[in-house]
Amino acid sequence: MTRLRGLFEPASIALVGATDKSGWSRSTFANLRRHGFAGRVHLVNPRGGTVHGEPAHKCLSDIPEPVDLAYVMVPTAAVAAVLEEGAGRGIRNYVVLTAGFGETGEEGRRREEEIAALARRHGLTVLGPNGNGYINTAAGATPYGLPIPEPLVAGSVGVVLQSGALATSVLAYAQARNVGVSLLTAMGNETDVAVTDVIDHLVDDPATRVIALFLESVRRPAEFGRVARRALEAGKPIVALKIGRSAVASRAARAHTGALVGDDAVVDAVFRRLGVLRVGSLEDLIVTAGLLAATGPLPGPRLGVVTPSGGACEIIADRAEEEGLRLPPLAPSTVARLAEILPAFATPQNPLDVTGYVVVDRTLLGRAMEIVAADPGIDAVVGLADLPRSAPPDPAPLLRLYEENARRIAAFPLPTVLMSNVPLDVTAFGRTVQETTGYPHVVGGIEHGMRALGAAVAWSRHRSRALAEPPPAAPPVPAVPGGPGEPGGVWDEHRAARLLAANGVPVVPGTLAAGAEAAVAAAERHGYPAVLKLAADGLAHKSDIGGVRLGLRSAAEVRAAHAELLAAAAEAGIGPAATLVQPQREAGIELLVGVVRDPAWGLVLAVALGGVWVEVLNDSVLRPLPAAAPEIRRALEELRGAAVLRGARGGEPADLDAVAEAVAGVGRLAVGLGDRLESLEINPLLVRGSRVEALDALVTWRG
Repeated sequence: MTRLRGLFEPASIALVGATDKSGWSRSTFANLRRHGFAGRVHLVNPRGGTVHGEPAHKCLSDIPEPVDLAYVMVPTAAVAAVLEEGAGRGIRNYVVLTAGFGETGEEGRRREEEIAALARRHGLTVLGPNGNGYINTAAGATPYGLPIPEPLVAGSVGVVLQSGALATSVLAYAQARNVGVSLLTAMGNETDVAVTDVIDHLVDDPATRVIALFLESVRRPAEFGRVARRALEAGKPIVALKIGRSAVASRAARAHTGALVGDDAVVDAVFRRLGVLRVGSLEDLIVTAGLLAATGPLPGPRLGVVTPSGGACEIIADRAEEEGLRLPPLAPSTVARLAEILPAFATPQNPLDVTGYVVVDRTLLGRAMEIVAADPGIDAVVGLADLPRSAPPDPAPLLRLYEENARRIAAFPLPTVLMSNVPLDVTAFGRTVQETTGYPHVVGGIEHGMRALGAAVAWSRHRSRALAEPPPAAPPVPAVPGGPGEPGGVWDEHRAARLLAANGVPVVPGTLAAGAEAAVAAAERHGYPAVLKLAADGLAHKSDIGGVRLGLRSAAEVRAAHAELLAAAAEAGIGPAATLVQPQREAGIELLVGVVRDPAWGLVLAVALGGVWVEVLNDSVLRPLPAAAPEIRRALEELRGAAVLRGARGGEPADLDAVAEAVAGVGRLAVGLGDRLESLEINPLLVRGSRVEALDALVTWRG
């Protein structure tokens, strides 16, 4: 906070490279003058003279007073010299607008490394390069290189963007919907100041209630996790538009899990864990952030909806179901009170259409919302309303109406969300009405508004749970059966099963048999029917070479199967080989449980319905590790095939607590193995009631 305060709250600014020939320079100077920067603005041009109608200094050293921030617009090759001179002059904060650095190739990367080294050596704070700068409405500082659309609306949404080109559009849309911004920052190349640094600053910034991010990448994953947790604890939601959805990752290709875990799916899982609300459009980014800035946390998903339109009621009801929100029936006392004020042709219900009678009685909508807000089964009130677009000849009665409704809404015992039908721009008169009367924020449109409501409720629920549940305990150091030295390569099922069993994960009994008679003895000990599987170091997919025999019911069948499997191994050039003998499990639900290492976020757990359903349904849930059993149980219930686990069509329901604990054990083992592990997969994990067993497993160690 202290480091970036000097950057974002300067008392004086020097525009280095100022010239009337540059639109960047003209815009930056005009922004500082037009939007009320109270400090001194010094212009620096190597020719001196007059720039933007004011005298210019030839260099930073000629400025006769302290400078808090240098805004650098010089050619690429001259940037380092400006920073060196500024550091000698005692200037610690810089915005580097100039491009031509790491984004351009090897020479640019070399220049950017030089800038980074300068910043480290002199203790400088550098935003950019290749960034437009920032707009700090709370401090009245706007060193920003593009024209700022009018009016600049101050508010409590902090915006951080990894795209300078989109910054002005984001700001314009926020202003069109009257979503006020506290600080908007275009990051540039993040040579020194990173997205996570600005998030950290905004968490501590009293002017900011919500943080909105446009991300092309997360460059410091561990740091991002830390600052996101700080934001969650501080009650400041983070809303993020993360682009760059990639194809399925190719890592851990030996395991089926690799087909389930793509880069984008991992980002989804990590953001969900961190309480970061991921949205899919710039509109949703601003609308969701604006709603949360207005309401703060919401107590639950039960909405009481009041509109003047039957069609809007139906749209909202459909969208509520899609967003996981509920419109419960109103209490009898609420229905009775509504019947007293509604016209005879209106039906007191949820959602409530107060009808077009609002044209006759302009107070009807507000009074109906007041009654619904007192209903004991409602968590929040949603009213369909909008700000006026044009001023009538005598605006006084209209202003009194909006002021009366504003006072009424402020007294509601529940959070209230006002929503327009569609996201039309808020006009100058509408903004004046809102500012004059204290009328609440109006969310832009039913579509974006309901999506934002669903996100707000999800964030509120996640925050309550995250603060209440203790973090997963550090796992014990796992036992790793085997010889001396670090494990490596691919461990076949037998060795993987020993690793699981030694660390408390339930595994089906199994015996390794080198010869046919040993296989028969093992089958008789475990019981028929038996299963024989080919076992050899490095053998990842036994079924690919016919390495599994099922339903063996006699000693003769076991001997024959053993011989066939060894012959298959020899034909495939695999050796030495043996067979793994297990009892056959004939009923139950198959799950795939896998752990893979994401190069950015570390170990990620995947759970899916197993067997053929892995490929057919593509139905899986992901959680970053570590993850405790309660979180894993919630993940199981998110599967599209969760009905199977609950006993669909007469099937035996699974003991989800037992399943969650077994899967949590797999996660603890993976975390305990640390950097040695590349991937671990159980396919299937068989569930029958409360009996949970790993039937097949594969472990891949890092090279």
